[in-house]
Amino acid sequence: MKNLFKYAAVQWKSVLAIIVILFIQAYCDLSLPAYTSDIVNVGIQQGGIEEQVPRSISAEEMGKLTLFMPEEDREQVMDAYEADNSSFGQDAWTLKGSVSGDHAKMDELKGILAGPMMLTAGFESGSDMTKQIEDQLKAALPSGAAAEDMTVFDIMEMLPQEQRSAVTEEMERELDEIPDSILEQAAVSYVRSAYENLGMDMDRIQTNYLLATGGKMVALAFLGMAASILVGFLASRVGAATGRDLRSRVFHKVVGFSNNEFDHFSTASLITRSTNDIQQIQLLTVMLLRIVLYAPILAIGGIIQVFHTNVSMSWVIALAVAVIAFVILILFLVAMPKFRILQTLVDKVNLVMREILTGLSVIRAFSTEKHEEERFDKANRELTRTNLFVNRAMTFMMPVMMLVMNGVSVLIMWTGAHGIDQGQMQVGDMMAFIQYTMQIIMGFLMLCMLSIMLPRAAVAADRVEEVLQSSTVIHDPKQPEGFDEEAKGVVKFDHVSFRYPGADENVLHDITFTAKPGETTAVIGSTGSGKSTLVNLIPRFYDVTEGAITLDGTDIRKVRQHDLRERLGYVPQKGVLFSGDIASNIMFGNPDGTREEMVEAAEIAQATEFIEEKPDEYESPISQGGGNVSGGQKQRLSIARAIAKHPEVFIFDDSFSALDFKTDVTLRKALKKKTKDSTVLIVAQRISTILNAEQIIVLDEGRIAGIGTHQELLQNCEVYQQIAASQLSEKELGVGLKGKEAASHA
Repeated sequence: MKNLFKYAAVQWKSVLAIIVILFIQAYCDLSLPAYTSDIVNVGIQQGGIEEQVPRSISAEEMGKLTLFMPEEDREQVMDAYEADNSSFGQDAWTLKGSVSGDHAKMDELKGILAGPMMLTAGFESGSDMTKQIEDQLKAALPSGAAAEDMTVFDIMEMLPQEQRSAVTEEMERELDEIPDSILEQAAVSYVRSAYENLGMDMDRIQTNYLLATGGKMVALAFLGMAASILVGFLASRVGAATGRDLRSRVFHKVVGFSNNEFDHFSTASLITRSTNDIQQIQLLTVMLLRIVLYAPILAIGGIIQVFHTNVSMSWVIALAVAVIAFVILILFLVAMPKFRILQTLVDKVNLVMREILTGLSVIRAFSTEKHEEERFDKANRELTRTNLFVNRAMTFMMPVMMLVMNGVSVLIMWTGAHGIDQGQMQVGDMMAFIQYTMQIIMGFLMLCMLSIMLPRAAVAADRVEEVLQSSTVIHDPKQPEGFDEEAKGVVKFDHVSFRYPGADENVLHDITFTAKPGETTAVIGSTGSGKSTLVNLIPRFYDVTEGAITLDGTDIRKVRQHDLRERLGYVPQKGVLFSGDIASNIMFGNPDGTREEMVEAAEIAQATEFIEEKPDEYESPISQGGGNVSGGQKQRLSIARAIAKHPEVFIFDDSFSALDFKTDVTLRKALKKKTKDSTVLIVAQRISTILNAEQIIVLDEGRIAGIGTHQELLQNCEVYQQIAASQLSEKELGVGLKGKEAASHA
């Protein structure tokens, strides 16, 4: 997981912008349930009346309210209102503007008026509680003092101030036992009736409230949609940039690998890590920014809103979150180990597929299609079986989550119904609570859905990080040296020994020789004697285990690899061409060279014959890997590529094996003229290729068995004699033996 966040954090500015926009989106999403609650509670049930303090009230109603207030409260209320005898066709009181805009004063008025408004509304409607109070007040009056048509308001006016205050305090004590929600609803109901008494258009008030609240909801919905689109756009950019940067980093890392690292990471695995694994990371980066960051914001915001709506039912949220967390934990424990196996199996399928496609001609030639099909089917079945296990484990998640969501909804409705019945909450509050709860659960549900991809992407990130953090055995020195500009192409092996990493024995033992400019140094020996290994040490595909290799007097380990390889023209044992055309392949090492240089290189490599036969000549296309040219043509183009670079040192690693004898001879004659000032090292299997070499090194089991010219080695090197006997005719051998006899007589 940390690697996933680390890769995304590179684009920290965009990530920061996404987080800010996600908060805006969360604000929009979390505000909508509150507005839904307002529409149900205020817009429908309360007729659009949301305030608990009347903005305007008739003088008669104000007189009734003040009867149930202590003297100091009465004065505070009257100070908050001003007389209005022109707006409603009757005497009225209107709330002062300075008071209506002051939340603190409005809260004080709300607390003062709540009880009197409930009592007044109760006495006017004749509720059971107020009927009992009215009967008690009449009974307390002297006999004959209370007329039959007297109301409780008339009685309160008749009472002395002290007695009225005592009665009011008693009533307030009884009101204290009533829940605040009931007092608030009673206050709103009273305000509505007060407005009706003034002749206000209640339908218009309700319509205006519904339109205003609905308009806010529409605006929030559009703002949330815009935020969601913008987040998606930025997240996609960050994901694409992350994938681009990772592919670039992996490519540059792999390009710097020595053969040792390629031995550790298979080609199929590197391809999977560079494509499939990075694609998983890129996809999940988008999901991380869109879902993983948004889910906790939404869940925490939902929890805060729930506590503002109704604290008594918060235990339902805690229960739902606990169940969801338990399910996620089980899924991760079961599925996470399988995801690592899954990526390894993808590697295996890629490896088998690559081998089959590469060796298809051999497979057909040996009629082993059935065996290869079974090998592929085995790898494919293992991958499918693991995929099925993971997907079945994850499909268990969705039904459980839906069960939790539906169960929580039923539990909220059951608990909320009792709260509504007891006057502790309203219908709109319960609806908002359900929506907030669903948002909280949806936050966790999004994380659960993401958990299908998260473990696999986490494994992919670890695999990519393994490549990026791998240490390269061959690296440039911290303080590189330069080459001696006076010497050009002098290659010297000084007691060189080499052992492959992890091997028990050396492949090369105490190799010492010098290859000079203007001379051809050939290396020959039986299969497995270490010929290719020896020349692969010069470009530093591997580093020597003991001793040193110098070029122009400088240890090749003390210079930059780029500077070293700039002086080398390397032709590998197996010709490698790149997709493009013939011209781009020949000028691969000298892209700024002229066409004359290209044609000259092709002529020396004896490639002009087949190039000029093609309709497009040097612009003729070369398919991937050079699949549309023969082995000999591929070798000649590889040789031309090295010649066009004009290097100081030519390295031919058995590069003439696919050429016929005539072409081989012609090519070497032309090459001799071109390389008269260069050092040439040739690894060869055929003695005919190296007959005229100034220096032939014979290797036997990694050791030098002899050094000299062809004639000298025929005379004093038994290993070379055996190789010559297997390749040369008796006549050719006889010439060498005569030379040996002449030398002995002398």
